[in-house]
Amino acid sequence: MTHFPRLPIRVRALFAAAAVGVLLTACERPPVNMVQSGYRGTAMDQVYNPRLLAAQADVNVAPPSLPKASADGPKAKDLYKNVQVLGDLSVGEFARHMVSITSWVAPKEGCAYCHEGANFADDGKYQKVVARKMIQMTQTINGQWNKHVGQTGVTCYTCHRGNNIPANLWFQPITPASVGTLAGDRAGQNMPSNVAAMASLPADPFTPLLTHPDRIRVVGQAALPEGNRHSVKETEWTYSLMMHMSKSLGVNCTFCHNTRSFTSWDGSTPQRATAWYGIRMAGDVNAKFMEPLTKTFPASRLGPQGDVGKVNCATCHQGAYKPLYGVSMLKDHPELGGVKATMASATSTGTAEGATIYFAVGSAELGADGAKAMAALIDAMKANANEKVTISGFHSAAGELASNQELAKQRAMAVQAALEAGGIAADRVMLEKPMSAEANLAGEDPKARRVEVALMK
Repeated sequence: MTHFPRLPIRVRALFAAAAVGVLLTACERPPVNMVQSGYRGTAMDQVYNPRLLAAQADVNVAPPSLPKASADGPKAKDLYKNVQVLGDLSVGEFARHMVSITSWVAPKEGCAYCHEGANFADDGKYQKVVARKMIQMTQTINGQWNKHVGQTGVTCYTCHRGNNIPANLWFQPITPASVGTLAGDRAGQNMPSNVAAMASLPADPFTPLLTHPDRIRVVGQAALPEGNRHSVKETEWTYSLMMHMSKSLGVNCTFCHNTRSFTSWDGSTPQRATAWYGIRMAGDVNAKFMEPLTKTFPASRLGPQGDVGKVNCATCHQGAYKPLYGVSMLKDHPELGGVKATMASATSTGTAEGATIYFAVGSAELGADGAKAMAALIDAMKANANEKVTISGFHSAAGELASNQELAKQRAMAVQAALEAGGIAADRVMLEKPMSAEANLAGEDPKARRVEVALMK
């Protein structure tokens, strides 16, 4: 037997380090860039691969905007037939928008992609009906979901990037029937899936979680059997959705979470709150704009389960932590922020005759405008000590009824609490049941998110 000399400890350490380096290289070939986002020693770092960033750079470049058109002259709705959106633009502004949207969505096909050549007013092509709805959806996102998109906003180009169909949509997959076989029921997981980063996690976290974001949970809020009904399956869906979000934004978990306590909101980064609104925004626009178009699309455009293509984080972000790396195209196309102008007209008011308080999307906080209106109402009620009021919370007709009613109730209770805090006795205030308001053409009517305080007759 041949005996080899025992290597010195330092040499063995070098060999071990080299071996570890080889193993890690299989996961991520260096060099990589590290960006520290927290205190040293807390593992709050973002890892960026410069090769991946370079590969997606061209996809995230905003195109140049056309010169602005004059707002003078006749309105588009007065000159053209069947103009159901953007009709208040001047003819010049309207033409500029049509040329822009054509370059964003159908640069090869041109106007004929959506319009009948002989009659632009005709709605015969499904693409025109869809485009109209997508303009309304974009306006709604910019006007009602600025807690996610901020002042940067989105345009049609954010999702389409020169393609007729956005590159990143999702459909409900067909789950292989394995019940009764040796493998058992896979429950939608243990299958190769880019969504779950090729892990064994569920391949479709979107259907359950973008529809019901309240099911997103890893740690229960109470110990069994005291009300915690969240399941291990929901945890697996949650992890799968988080993998999708990380990949879609090109970031790792610490972009939103603190490694010392992933569940703690106090230690989380501001991006976590932004993501919270983004998840709800995706579910909202899918329910109000995408799913109602299912019968409008031809069968060839539907998924294997017959459902319409829907949005998720990748639809807008496409590998960038901010779509187009934060370049705002909305500033050059204010017409796509049109719903915000509608919201601005919904101003909270308070007088001796009562009050109407408006709320932000998904919020039960009064806000500065609402607090001012409540102050006027409180002063009026103090001057008339015998008057009593009823409080009625309204909600949109669109969306999930139970959650809408609960939010309307919370808003009404916020108004009730403000009255009591202002010195109005509880026996002078009566809460009514939540009431439904209708939705408008552009989606949810901002005036539906209100609480009315009326004098009792």
